[in-house]
Amino acid sequence: MKTTGIVILVIGILITIFTGFQFVTREKVVDIGEIQISRDKEHSLAWSPFIGVAVMALGGGILLFGAKKKP
Repeated sequence: MKTTGIVILVIGILITIFTGFQFVTREKVVDIGEIQISRDKEHSLAWSPFIGVAVMALGGGILLFGAKKKP
């Protein structure tokens, strides 16, 4: 459980630091035989930093209160 908590904690930190990203797709506008016209379309995906804080809290909770191994 300790490794899982650390991984979730790190993911939460990354989500808090990077609050989104952008990517570009190419779409065909006109396709007439051998003539093709396409354009690049930008997309952005964003989320609130509070989601990262919640994920960090979840990872910290798992790290602190997770099941302990019995010797």
